[in-house]
Amino acid sequence: MICFPNAKINLGLYITAKRKDGYHDIETCMVPIPLYDALEMIVDKKTVFDVSGLAIPGDEKDNIILKALKLLRKDFNDLPNVHVHLLKNIPMGAGLGGGSADAAFALTLMNKLFELHLEDWFLEDYAAQLGSDCPFFIQNTPKIATGRGEILEPVYVDLKGDHIVLVKPQIHIGTKEAYAGVNPKKPNQPLEEILADKTLWKAHLINDFEASIFPKYPKLAAIKNQLYEMGAYYAAMSGSGSTVFGLFGKAPKKISWPENHFSFVGLL
Repeated sequence: MICFPNAKINLGLYITAKRKDGYHDIETCMVPIPLYDALEMIVDKKTVFDVSGLAIPGDEKDNIILKALKLLRKDFNDLPNVHVHLLKNIPMGAGLGGGSADAAFALTLMNKLFELHLEDWFLEDYAAQLGSDCPFFIQNTPKIATGRGEILEPVYVDLKGDHIVLVKPQIHIGTKEAYAGVNPKKPNQPLEEILADKTLWKAHLINDFEASIFPKYPKLAAIKNQLYEMGAYYAAMSGSGSTVFGLFGKAPKKISWPENHFSFVGLL
């Protein structure tokens, strides 16, 4: 069986409170975008995991897809071994949720492959144990996420027919670094109200991480400004970075970004 885990962007990201468990409460809208990995899984004599495409740092045995398999085996200890192949296209540490998508799609794929007949809410519970963004990718539709990001509510966001440009320079921003510069506060206006009117987005749809990250990494602010100069009606950093995206009502002019930048243009 094969599936194609996709990336996401964040429309607004508000850090609303610091929690006693060390995490932060957030409020954000996550939207799937058409940038894909490819994940293949075949029943085999022993469990094997291999990767092509972008190199994934760390030990392959610690990959989040294998963690998803181990998690299922706690409740279904007779699951067969599988040969897993991941073609990695979504850059890592980019704020695009690529690893979370791989884990969530792996759960969905194994649910079908092993005929477990688990409903979405059950898969979302497993996904939440793997990462805060993972449950979003089970239903994979626009959602407002609160709590650590695992509390999801459907929201209507009209991006159909719009174009997206992603740009990620060779900058890595650690999660601890990103949260260190944030002063938690509630947004001035309900996120759902802002999302309902695209004319509000540029002024009112805020990623709280930008205030501390952009002064430290001015290249990211420059990319955001360049996307607006290209005609984007909205541009922002996704998640805690370091990808910056622009949304366009019509196809943007082609531009050559530096060779060491990851870039992507797609139709939503």
